[in-house]
Amino acid sequence: MSQYVSRLGRRSTAAPPRLRLPHRRPRRVAMLSVHTSPLHQPGTGDAGGMNVYIVELAQRLAAINIEVEIFTRATTAALPPVVELTPGVLVRHVDAGPYEGLAKEDLPAQLCAFTHGVMQAWAGHRPGYYDLVHSHYWLSGHVGWLAAQRWGAPLVHAMHTMAKVKNASLAEGDTPEPAARVIGETQIVSAADRLIANTEDEAGELVRHYAAEPGKVAVVHPGVNLERFRPADGRAAARARLGLPQDALIPLFAGRIQPLKAPDVLLRAVAVLLDERPELRSRIVVPVVGGPSGSGLTKPEGLQKLAARLGIADVVRFRPPVEQERLADWFRAASVLVMPSYNESFGLVAIEAQAAGTPVLAAAVGGLPVAVRDGRTGFLVQGHEPAAYARVLREFADRPELSTRMGAAAARHAQSFGWDTAASATAGVYTAAVQAHRRRARTYHG
Repeated sequence: MSQYVSRLGRRSTAAPPRLRLPHRRPRRVAMLSVHTSPLHQPGTGDAGGMNVYIVELAQRLAAINIEVEIFTRATTAALPPVVELTPGVLVRHVDAGPYEGLAKEDLPAQLCAFTHGVMQAWAGHRPGYYDLVHSHYWLSGHVGWLAAQRWGAPLVHAMHTMAKVKNASLAEGDTPEPAARVIGETQIVSAADRLIANTEDEAGELVRHYAAEPGKVAVVHPGVNLERFRPADGRAAARARLGLPQDALIPLFAGRIQPLKAPDVLLRAVAVLLDERPELRSRIVVPVVGGPSGSGLTKPEGLQKLAARLGIADVVRFRPPVEQERLADWFRAASVLVMPSYNESFGLVAIEAQAAGTPVLAAAVGGLPVAVRDGRTGFLVQGHEPAAYARVLREFADRPELSTRMGAAAARHAQSFGWDTAASATAGVYTAAVQAHRRRARTYHG
């Protein structure tokens, strides 16, 4: 549909694309997040690192005088049409499909309705109201493709995750991404003026798997809220607030509970550790903070049942998703954050934990080797064999000072990932996109 509309738009009698802003950054950006709202609690449903990314980036862009309007799908009738997140940042709720009971897999059928809602909002403004479109995830990319073409504005797209990459490293029992997503992502890569990748590795994947033009891909590391995620008053105080024992080994999982994130690997590793060292049972607590998501929704109690089968239900504590201030306390309280994911485009949680002064034990996948300095701020493990994770957990059990020493290095490392830096770099990508779009329009109309 989008290709047809794109061709039709070029044949219409509408005014040619605007050629304003040749040398400076946009003043107002339409940001698209179709499937998950920046107002949703991270760790629930499909809300995760991308929600945090969009909120933090939008706020920092507003602070440097780039207004942001975030379009997202309304999930309840009680939501007002427009919410001011902070001065300079609006969230616009678009009616597209039923409010509840619509899975992410059902949303491609609602893209036309969502696009209609975006166009309705735009119709109430003067021509040229939005200077640039920034879409997040492939569903938003398709809406952004059409909106940018209709408005004569450049399109910047961030994949966040890619179907081809996810399908190459599926967890056992996980569901492959459909061919329709692969096709859609390929079309967006071709249509975008600029693509934002979280890491050099992700930039390479865009070129390798989707034939992206290398000159269109810009690497911008996500940031971390360094005011919220910081060592603060330390591990002992955080444990006291959360009711956790002061002398315990506490390996923490925090995030959406689904096969991709592999929380089961942590539970299996703990079972291996306790088989080898049964005396540790009296001083280990394993918090799992998060809610079922994605294919994990098909078996919402699966992780609890696994803990029971492994004989470790007495040491595992399941907790629902928490707001960001509380999450920072969980990070501070932990001996180590464990991220055995099968794929992470960056691993924002890893940087948040390190900023709070906690080392990270992670799979050496995606952007995690950028987020974690192996041997200094945490440990990277090749593969997902529970015994390999158990060996590292044993190190933390036998050397309690490891958490303190690595945690201090982790907090220093995280200082280079502030959101102000990410917003400034993103603004630079916007400027480049405007210039590229202007050159392309001049060639087309020339």
